[in-house]
Amino acid sequence: MKKTKNSFFTLVLLFTIIGTGSVFCGYSQSGYAPDTLYDDPVAAVLDSLNGLNLFEKGFAKINYPRTSKYHFAPDSVPRYEELVFESRLAKIDAESPFDLQYNSVVKGYIEMYTVRKRELVARMMALSQYYFPLFEEQLDKYNLPLELKYLAICESALNPLARSRAGATGIWQFMYPTGKIYGLKVYSYVDERCDPYKSTIAACEYLKYLYSLFGDWQMVLAAYNCGEGNLARAIRRSGGKKTYWEIRPYLPRETQGYVPAFIAVNYVMNYTAEHNLYSAIPKKTFLQVDTVCVKKQLSFLQISNVLDIPMDELAYLNPCYRKQVIPVTGDARSVLTLPANKMGAFINNEEAIYNPNKNDSLNSEDVLAMQEVKFTYIVKNGEHLSTIAKKYNITVADLKSWNGITTNTVKAGKKLTIYSYQKKPVVPVVKANTLVENKATGTVVPSENRTTSGEFKYYTVQKGDSLYRIALLNKTTVEELKRLNNLGNNINLMPGQKIKVGIM
Repeated sequence: MKKTKNSFFTLVLLFTIIGTGSVFCGYSQSGYAPDTLYDDPVAAVLDSLNGLNLFEKGFAKINYPRTSKYHFAPDSVPRYEELVFESRLAKIDAESPFDLQYNSVVKGYIEMYTVRKRELVARMMALSQYYFPLFEEQLDKYNLPLELKYLAICESALNPLARSRAGATGIWQFMYPTGKIYGLKVYSYVDERCDPYKSTIAACEYLKYLYSLFGDWQMVLAAYNCGEGNLARAIRRSGGKKTYWEIRPYLPRETQGYVPAFIAVNYVMNYTAEHNLYSAIPKKTFLQVDTVCVKKQLSFLQISNVLDIPMDELAYLNPCYRKQVIPVTGDARSVLTLPANKMGAFINNEEAIYNPNKNDSLNSEDVLAMQEVKFTYIVKNGEHLSTIAKKYNITVADLKSWNGITTNTVKAGKKLTIYSYQKKPVVPVVKANTLVENKATGTVVPSENRTTSGEFKYYTVQKGDSLYRIALLNKTTVEELKRLNNLGNNINLMPGQKIKVGIM
């Protein structure tokens, strides 16, 4: 058992908190009735990696070595006796300030990570190659145990966009009030709770504060999850017990599984090879990126078009920008993270990035009025990746990443997944007194397609045009074009044909 530190000041402060509630509580309380079945939050955040775009759009493949350390087949799932788990954890525990004891609850989480959710663990291991060096640097700076990097796995599975049902957000799962206390700004364009660097500093400061209260790392973990007020009440209900396992029955249900999950993560991350667990291929590691201050408002699309960086990679490296736009307000400088090998290109092409040709690219204002759409494109004879990318205002790098393409050629007939932008649908404003007569029925109804002027804008179809291209050129949507022109799914556009594209 690890030694705990106590003082008269700490006890007085704890019982003061009991009366006032948790002032600094940034994490969700259980909120469930005693007999209610609920989704394990640790498993839920791991599941969130299923829908993370950076995996869906390109690098979910697991990088199995040609010859694994223990010569397992790629699909092998090793199993071990409980004595093996206990022995391995004892070795880790001997070098840790945490009480990493083995029991049936810990075993359940070990099996979750090593058996039931193996593929998601591979994704999490890919993210760890990017985030762990940053965590370790800041934990060392604050003189905190390096094992606390595993806390972020329990909180968010290293998903920078993770959001709990209570609203806790980011890798370290800060609620809005707690984030504000520790200097994390949240507004329309930016959520610094999703900023890996700033949120890690805030987490270190919060963890250091909690240790000053409780003097025991197991208790700090529990307080980080449920709030120091809940922890203080659990201590009181237990009759003044001083260790996590003694007060565990009195804690919220989520927190009862939280520390065992942390112990299991310590085990799994130290014995990945023994369980035939290998990382997915990461987009970038910590040492492969660099940062630059942005002088003017920029969209990810502006950067992607000039530097040929996939949009999802920019989102992966810059998760705090909520609308894929980097704002610059007043004297504040926003920071852009880029692959290190693109930094020189950014500096040399700043003018083209900040001031794109209106005919060739969308700027940040355009992007705010657009929405991302996903569709399948069938390659035609004579087409190349570059021509397809230009057609949909995307980059060749995006096309390759989304479709797992490693060469610069593509065969006719191949189906490509494309993520592109369309203008968000705008519902035309209809005046209440704008009425037209339905001659078939003799009734008078509001006009659906007329505003003050009641006149349409038209576009003349050119050779090679598609509804999608026409929609993009006229800053509208395919659905809106179909509605205005009463078009069905079988559309045959002819050069010279005039179609409605909007209302004057």
